[in-house]
Parts: sequence; C-alpha cells; structure tokens
Amino acid sequence: MILSARNIKKTFKDGDKTLQVLKGVNFDLDKGNILTIKGASGSGKSTLLSLLGTLDQPDSGEIVINNNNLKTINNYDSIRNKHIGFVFQFHNLIAELNIVENVTIPTLIAGKNSDSDYLNKLFEYFDLSDRKKSFPLDLSGGEKQRVSVMRAIINKPSIVIADEPTGNLDEKNAIKMIDLFQKLKNDFNLTFVIATHDEKVFSIGDKKMNLYDGTLIEL
Repeated sequence: MILSARNIKKTFKDGDKTLQVLKGVNFDLDKGNILTIKGASGSGKSTLLSLLGTLDQPDSGEIVINNNNLKTINNYDSIRNKHIGFVFQFHNLIAELNIVENVTIPTLIAGKNSDSDYLNKLFEYFDLSDRKKSFPLDLSGGEKQRVSVMRAIINKPSIVIADEPTGNLDEKNAIKMIDLFQKLKNDFNLTFVIATHDEKVFSIGDKKMNLYDGTLIEL
C-alpha cells in the first residue's frame, strides 16, 4: 500500500460559521494504481488533494504515504519533494526558465544533481527532445501540460496528485493526457490520485470514488 487515509476531517471558518468540508475520508491505494475522484464543485476535492499533498493539514485523522505517517513528520517539505509530484489544471511553468530548467526544479530543491541519462530518456518518452531549450511561451497548451507532468515525476515520487489536469485542455489534448497517465502507470508503475470533472478521466481509475457530503464513496 502506497497511500492510506483514515478518518480525515477538515473544517474552515467563514465568518461566524464553521464549514465542515471533510467529515471522515477513508481509502487505501496500492502502488501502480490510479484513484480518480469526482464530486460537485465545492465538494472538497481540492481540499482533500491539498491534505494528501502535504500543502495543508487535516484537523484530525491520519495520512500515510509510503509508510510515512504524516502525524510523525516535522519536515513536510522533505516528504513533499521526495514522495509527491503535482499536476495542476494550469501548468504553472516559470516563463523565464527553459524547459529543462523547469523540469529539473524539484531536483534542485532536493539538492541533487540531475541524472542526464534519465532526463534525456524522459524527454524522449514525452516526445519533447527538440524542446529542451525552448521557453514556455514557445510551447502549445498540450506541450506545456506534458512538461508539467514531466516535472511532477522527475524525482520518481511515490504518488502523483493531479487536480483537474485536463481542465485547461481542448478535447484532443485532453485525450492525449489521459493516454499519457495510463502509459506512465503501466511503464513506470506510477501511482496517481486525480480529481476531475471529466468523465473520460474519471473512467481510467482502478479505484473510482465520489466525494459527497464530506465523505468518499467508492463506485
């Protein structure tokens, strides 16, 4: 098991009101599997992904990532950099850096030297070998999102968290992204947690769940 959530709860203050967004989320995910999560806007999908990605902390409950219980971890930055890759709706590339520099940011943050052989193989795999010295403004929307996925997996993370990864793509590029996730799962044994409104994306889950009324329901 690569990821486990036990009775995760999260509330937010809205003036005098307390909003209970997550009321007790539970699930387990095995390595090399894809978990897809759907739910209405405002149901708490992004909140849940933030907790799983160590960008926020739950009010109560336990999250375990690759045998690391987050309750016992003081340095979330280290866990995040080593074990978690992120793919967002918007690519969030840095315009002033070329594509190689964008992809290797997590490696630099980890204080490691880039593995040039691995990096070259990734660029070949993503069909972006001719774009290494290009800048984000030179790329199409689909290429930018593929670069963001490459950046997410450069440190060989335990899990990849994707929040509406096709939400900013046209249908053709969205289908390419769906195919890419499945290929990465099979070729690299990668584990994905994907929140989406896109039924095509939702359908690729080995485990499919609906976030409703603060809890996850397996479908």
